[in-house]
Amino acid sequence: MPATPAERRAALLSFAYFFALLAAYYVLRPLRDQSAIAGGIKALPWLFTATFASLLVAQPLYSALVARLPRRRFIVVVYHFFAINLALFWLLLVLGIEPVAVARVFFVWVSVFNLFAVAVFWSFMADLFDSEQGKRLFGFIGAGGTAGALLGPVLTIALSGPLGPSNLLLVALVLLEVAVLCVHRLEGTTTAAEGPRRDERPVGGGAFAALAEIARSPYLLGIAAWVSLLSFGATVLYFAQAHIVAAEVQGAAAQTRVFAGIDLAVGLLSLATQLFATGRVLDRFGVGVAAGALPAAYLVGFAVLGFSPTLAVVVVFQVAQRWMNFAIANPARQVFFTVVGRAEKYKAKSFIDVVVLRGSDALYGWLFESLQAIGLKLGVVALCALPVAAGWLALSTALGRGQERRAEAQSRDNRGA
Repeated sequence: MPATPAERRAALLSFAYFFALLAAYYVLRPLRDQSAIAGGIKALPWLFTATFASLLVAQPLYSALVARLPRRRFIVVVYHFFAINLALFWLLLVLGIEPVAVARVFFVWVSVFNLFAVAVFWSFMADLFDSEQGKRLFGFIGAGGTAGALLGPVLTIALSGPLGPSNLLLVALVLLEVAVLCVHRLEGTTTAAEGPRRDERPVGGGAFAALAEIARSPYLLGIAAWVSLLSFGATVLYFAQAHIVAAEVQGAAAQTRVFAGIDLAVGLLSLATQLFATGRVLDRFGVGVAAGALPAAYLVGFAVLGFSPTLAVVVVFQVAQRWMNFAIANPARQVFFTVVGRAEKYKAKSFIDVVVLRGSDALYGWLFESLQAIGLKLGVVALCALPVAAGWLALSTALGRGQERRAEAQSRDNRGA
């Protein structure tokens, strides 16, 4: 829990920032998932590949922006860029221009937006708070995102009828601008020693510096592998979900309600956990155990899905793994980055969270499609994923030990200074 006035103010503003940001995304998410079906399930591997290609272009531009502008400016520039994009999509949808093509582009755009928007947020948090603060505060701050994730599908369900799906983009735009306001307020918080950290300097370096930073750090390579394995589990489950929902749920409206219902269940479970348990889990068991909770959930889920690939199982599995991710594993993963330098927090972290994640999505999307092409059923694919989840669990333990060693070294250095 926040212990000082400076921490409390920063934590509450961070809560509100993440709330508005994820509310905006979760207004868009059911529209994105329905767009995947509208654009054709067979196009999914191509959409994942297009997302990765878009990120390969966007990542160096983002890194160049980070290198030249102070934190308080480049974060605002990124979010305003996405707000302008939303306005353009709204116009295209209202005018009814090439609906199938726009649906496919929108799917790619939402995937890019989600990664960059959230990666920027957590980079900011890892820069603002140290490791000890992160263990205490990231669960509470993450609860802000979960509360926003609850509001988003509620808005989508309530307003998609009266306003129509296209006008929900304007709702998301307003929420995104609220997040920008929170960024401005956070940068104005007190920077006392016991409060959040503040650094006005540009990060510096080149647009492609992230590659060198990751290559020379076994710790960062381990995090990159963890994120790639996260993509493996999520992609296999997402493709299974798309196939099962398309086969068993008829109509765009019914499919959108299924996806929104999943989002709502995940939000309720995650919010309760983050408010009452996340901080205690991180503090008592450490980030390695907390990060390992997610691959453990995948081990159980893939085993059940392997023997019963049905709508009920895939919905419960999706809810369970996303709950464990948002409530426990993701806060732990963000704590991993509190013990690296500023350049790594903004450049290497963004590269891992954006390019590595979506590159892995594309790779595993084609892998899933190839396994389907040679005749493997969904249940068999799920069973083949079990050894990968086991390796991911072992990696979580190793990264947790590495984070603890780095945190102790930083603490000694700070005491020495």
